[in-house]
Amino acid sequence: MRFFSVYDVIFHTANMKGHTEKEIYDFLRQFKIRKKDIEEYKMSGVIPSDPKIIEGILSYLGMSLVELELTLGRIPTGYEDNFFTKAKEIAKLISTKKSESKEIENVYEQPFFSTSLGELYNGNCIELLKQVPDNSVDCVFADPPFNLNKEYDTGVNDKLMYSEYINWCIKWLDECVRVLKPGGSLFIYNIPKWHTYLSNYLDQKLNFWSWIAVDMKSGLPIANRLYPAHYSLLYYVKGAKPKTFNNQRMPLQTCRHCGGEIKDYGGYKSKMNPKGVNVSDVWNDIYPVRHSSSKNRKFNELPVKLLDRIISMSTNENDVILDPFGGSGTTFAVSELLNRKWIGFELGNCEIIKERLTNKEKDKKLLEKVYEEKNKLFPSKVAELRKANGFWLSEDFIEDNNNNEDNMIDNGEGFNQLTLSLSKND
Repeated sequence: MRFFSVYDVIFHTANMKGHTEKEIYDFLRQFKIRKKDIEEYKMSGVIPSDPKIIEGILSYLGMSLVELELTLGRIPTGYEDNFFTKAKEIAKLISTKKSESKEIENVYEQPFFSTSLGELYNGNCIELLKQVPDNSVDCVFADPPFNLNKEYDTGVNDKLMYSEYINWCIKWLDECVRVLKPGGSLFIYNIPKWHTYLSNYLDQKLNFWSWIAVDMKSGLPIANRLYPAHYSLLYYVKGAKPKTFNNQRMPLQTCRHCGGEIKDYGGYKSKMNPKGVNVSDVWNDIYPVRHSSSKNRKFNELPVKLLDRIISMSTNENDVILDPFGGSGTTFAVSELLNRKWIGFELGNCEIIKERLTNKEKDKKLLEKVYEEKNKLFPSKVAELRKANGFWLSEDFIEDNNNNEDNMIDNGEGFNQLTLSLSKND
């Protein structure tokens, strides 16, 4: 499958006709269409709604609107029933004899760096993914460049055309789907704009499980748009349901001054699970890595807490995690500390990842800090503050909880023994 925009179709037709860019716009000018009117569709997948613009485009292409929609890979509006009832006839029309494929010799790359749990490869993820066997990975986490023209290492292009970016994503997504085990989980971290397209494609391949909103904490306003305040984390499963789902818990939200709970739980206080509140699909407790003391590179870096939650939720010890865009190596560092096996690819600088995995002390401390609050209704400092101000604690209801364990607000444990995993990796 490939994704096309109206802009792509215009320039593909121009190439077939042998027209220059000037000739394209000279033709469209007679319909009072300006160059910028067409360039707006360079980064958009929509068909123009302005009758003047669509008339000029169709005239240049020599197509009807139905033909344009078919060229864009869509079922034309109003023809959905025809496609359903005439599927066999349509299949015959578009089927062509496949050329005999030549057998390609597999040349396996050697890892740039390896540990007892994982292997890191330096290169293009689409080519490297072809080395991974079918149905062999328990979880894939992908954090690709967002195509926002940001600075990355040499070789990483973060300014692709709209359709180029989506088609590139489709290529590596197909490989990720292939390598996932039945019941395996796929997570993709990106901005909502791209996820509307990637989700639409993945709906044909995997089972949608969640769209998780990750609060970005800060950002710059964009003119004529709502203030962008979250990244999205797509969560898909290969098959009917995930083979592993370990419920994750977080502390009750409290006032940092007095320790009082922000939300009133009324008569349900006695039924709160002492291990914390179930994590929802809105994550507002993930903070970006900005301070130089916590960063491993000058570019964007994912927080340890984010990867701990994803890996702990979707895998168990000794399961295999794959990350095709290694970045600073957060996925691999957390996998090591949680005793998960891993496979990693990175097109850019792999030395910083090697250094990070060789010297784990900083990540151990960061993860220990995460576990000071994880799976606890009240962290120790909050508990002390609440006790000093006369607020209830989970211990106040121990007898009630023991007598009414089935009534507790709970749907799973999902607790990881961090200290055990750390000791295993020392």
